[in-house]
Amino acid sequence: MNKMPIVFLFATIVLCSFHPAEAQKSPTIRKIGFLGATRGPAQAHEIFRRSLEQVGYQEGRNIVIEFRGAEGRPRLLELANELIREKVEVIVASGGPAARSANEATKTIPIVFTTSGDPIESGFVESIARPGGNMTGMSWLSFEIIGKRLELLKEAVPRVSRVAILSNPQHPGEQRELRETQSTARALGIALDYHQTRTAVEFDAAYGAIIKNQRANGLLVFPEGVTLDNRMGIIEFAGKHRLPTMLGWREYVEAGGLMSYGPNRAESYKRIAVHVDKILKGIKPADIPVELPLTWELVINLKTAKQIGVAITPNVLVRADKVIR
Repeated sequence: MNKMPIVFLFATIVLCSFHPAEAQKSPTIRKIGFLGATRGPAQAHEIFRRSLEQVGYQEGRNIVIEFRGAEGRPRLLELANELIREKVEVIVASGGPAARSANEATKTIPIVFTTSGDPIESGFVESIARPGGNMTGMSWLSFEIIGKRLELLKEAVPRVSRVAILSNPQHPGEQRELRETQSTARALGIALDYHQTRTAVEFDAAYGAIIKNQRANGLLVFPEGVTLDNRMGIIEFAGKHRLPTMLGWREYVEAGGLMSYGPNRAESYKRIAVHVDKILKGIKPADIPVELPLTWELVINLKTAKQIGVAITPNVLVRADKVIR
């Protein structure tokens, strides 16, 4: 009897038995870079990671996130180039300085940014609707309602008549933000004292000037990475000198600031994850419109109000989206 057909049949059965296992291939691992100016893997990084899970990506299963944080030092360009050497498919740039460095490092790798500056003025995109290059993302800046922060501070604490401003002049769009604030101040009859805060030394100088002048009875902090990183020092200073303070994002108030009015940044990172998903599926950043915040939230910390001896007026308190008691 010829045994060859039997051997051939057995080999065929064995090969077929392995076919289903071969079909269950491991998912392709996509590599994403996350570039930030903050110290260590900040809250934004964790929010972004969870947001990616909601659109189908899980770290270690089908994505790898390469995090690079500048830790408050001027090394963002170096870190952006590190991500390029890691061959990431897309860079998420958290904040205007990170976006600027990523843009300087590459004109080909897609960049999804978050910025509280003007992305057109910064040169990141050609327009909001059609970015036109390798960048898109989320802008937290709505110039039309910048003055609302000062209005709310005055409405919440009517005795406020002179406000010290802490601001980083290197922040994209900062000068227009200042002009909008000045316009509102004139309408409200509020005097302003402007202080630049790019470095720890400048923060100390600003605090010293405010104390020396002894005229400001309110504090306005423009939101961006540098003031966010230094929020604990700002809050400590404002508390010590009993200054009612208006800040830009809820993170400042959750850390002990008095009140904030601005976009919900956690919600914004959910939209950033959607942008990244589109890019990984083949859509070009040039064709993904930059998103703007649809709503702003008012957050008030009543514990802080009590500590500095301020009673928030009821008509402002009732409009708060979140009250910390």
